[in-house]
Amino acid sequence: MRHLADFVIACLLFATTFPLMIIVALAIKWESSGPLLERQICIGAGGRRFQMLKFRTAVHDAEAARPTRIGRFLRYTRIEALPQLINVLRGEMSMIDQDGHSPAFLD
Repeated sequence: MRHLADFVIACLLFATTFPLMIIVALAIKWESSGPLLERQICIGAGGRRFQMLKFRTAVHDAEAARPTRIGRFLRYTRIEALPQLINVLRGEMSMIDQDGHSPAFLD
């Protein structure tokens, strides 16, 4: 039942926020070169590893993680987490009880 609720909620949120995600993607590409998304290895239910998705908020290939102007806004508003809806639709995370933890956190 929880998986069905996750799927329905994620579908509705993805459909309503998709235009915003397009605008954010264009803003990231306009401000700096590099990938649109960051991938972070996380451990989900049952010890499964998956790549949690987020919008890139820092300068790509910088030695220090310097946030971009768009990135600061995305972090403040937490919009950088919207691509995690894809993880929910894939069944890797849950909307109700987020499963993703960093492997370093669990070690």
